[in-house]
Amino acid sequence: MSLLAYGFAVVLIVAGIYHFVNPHFYFSFMPNWFPKPLANAAGGVAEILIGAAMLWGPTRGYGLYAAVALMLLFLPLHVIDLLRERPAIGSKPIATFRLLLQFVLIGWLLWEARTFGAGTLR
Repeated sequence: MSLLAYGFAVVLIVAGIYHFVNPHFYFSFMPNWFPKPLANAAGGVAEILIGAAMLWGPTRGYGLYAAVALMLLFLPLHVIDLLRERPAIGSKPIATFRLLLQFVLIGWLLWEARTFGAGTLR
């Protein structure tokens, strides 16, 4: 696993903790029909667990694939945000960049997982 992937794991853990420190920050990303407190808590727990799995040797490969799945789950939220009249963070160009970045993250994490050899106990 690359140094950048270790950094991403730490970012996931910090973001997961932030779900509980400032939940309202994440509420703005969620559609109105979402059960916001529950979705926020689930997202925070998932980010913390996946980040920790990426850092721990025996679960590192599984954590990488779980990070890919998490980024895929977040993808519709980025699309919904882009389609809003006023995106949650910034402008339409920023929302477009965030959506494109999500695809880059998915591809990169998938490459990391395949390179690492998920499923092996390294």
